[in-house]
Amino acid sequence: MATSSSVDFEIDVAEYIEEAFERCGIEVRTGYDLRTARRSMNLLFADWANRGLNQWTITQRTQALTANDVDYTLGADVIDILSMVVRRSGTDFSMTRISRDDYINLPTKTTTGRPSQFFLDRQITPNLKIWSAPENSTDVLHYDALTRIQDVDASVNTVDVPFRFYPCLTAGLAYYLAMKRAPDRIKILKAVYEEEFERAAAEDRDRASLSLTPSTTYYGLI
Repeated sequence: MATSSSVDFEIDVAEYIEEAFERCGIEVRTGYDLRTARRSMNLLFADWANRGLNQWTITQRTQALTANDVDYTLGADVIDILSMVVRRSGTDFSMTRISRDDYINLPTKTTTGRPSQFFLDRQITPNLKIWSAPENSTDVLHYDALTRIQDVDASVNTVDVPFRFYPCLTAGLAYYLAMKRAPDRIKILKAVYEEEFERAAAEDRDRASLSLTPSTTYYGLI
């Protein structure tokens, strides 16, 4: 028998909901069932954002700088910044992330120069603060942003999730629905969800080699 030669399996939100309800031993019967399941799916995505790094939600973005301006409002979908450089005349210079305390203790925040440090104020709408204050309006920040998974707004939507997370999403939604509709299945569905998430998260990683260089700064002082 011939294989399908197809690798485009994708299901929409309604099918995820149907599968999750079946795992709870119940059926989707009303419009409210669909609405409450979509709400649970969006809450599940928020939980994933808290659990760690989702590789497919990392996007590279830019921010043009304005001379003497140290504050920049980022998109509301930005969860965190993983790394940042400032590009000047085609050359990238790395920037160091500092804490809130480090930033507030900078004695002169209006000192101008090439920016070398940043602090991300993680408000509902994130605010980026940099130091030194830009000395021109031609430098551009390039940064890797961890962003929100797109919301589920309608049952005909497809989800902003890669193929390898389909089982995890289904298991998580079933567990969330069980807390509302099938309390007798909570324990087993939670266990399945945690196992599926652990497996998917372990695969969703950067496979670059890790290289560690020992410091010899204090060698000979011992």
